[in-house]
Amino acid sequence: MTPALALQDLRYTWPGRNGFGLNVSDFSLMPGESVLLLGESGAGKSTLLSLVCGIVTVSSGRVTVEGTDLARLRAGERDRFRAERIGVIFQQLNLLPYARVADNILLPLHFAPERRRRVRNPGAEAARLCQDLGLPTEILAAPAGRLSVGQQQRVAVARALIGRPSLIVADEPTSALDAATQDSFLTLLFDQAAEAGSSMLMVSHDERLGSRFDRVVRLEEIAETQRAAC
Repeated sequence: MTPALALQDLRYTWPGRNGFGLNVSDFSLMPGESVLLLGESGAGKSTLLSLVCGIVTVSSGRVTVEGTDLARLRAGERDRFRAERIGVIFQQLNLLPYARVADNILLPLHFAPERRRRVRNPGAEAARLCQDLGLPTEILAAPAGRLSVGQQQRVAVARALIGRPSLIVADEPTSALDAATQDSFLTLLFDQAAEAGSSMLMVSHDERLGSRFDRVVRLEEIAETQRAAC
């Protein structure tokens, strides 16, 4: 079975940071699997997600998503591939504050024709996702910037899930939530990811989340950060 995500002999050096580097020898995520990647602040979690999404490219080694080596794609091809195959939940959410909630949710479909074809009625699908995520459907017409943080997080999940991408990548999406709200949010996220058949990789520093995932991996177990010798 082809992994949903595989990292092999990954090496990345941050530009302009005195040789700081991130190395990952081997990591894989199987189709339909959920993995929580734990790591402290500054350990390289967000950098690793940027590599997984093809926002930055490896110095050497391979990042493959469903068998496609991202480093072999040109920049525009990586952008299109990410739009089609990966739903991203950003730590800062990155919603368009003055755009309607509906427009925020539907935004990925404008850049992903295959994903768009999987949605028979985009407006109805956006409404379904809102309802399933505990949001009233009338919120679709509201500007995203007027919502509470908790509501914005659910909109960000709907945006990531629409069109059933095969991989969901989440960067500390529960960091601003209290424990009770975290639990409710994760239940909704897992239910929707399971319905879409999506694999999920989430990074966090919060060990309490681990029981919800198929597997918990500590970043230091699979990766090392280093400074090049002077």
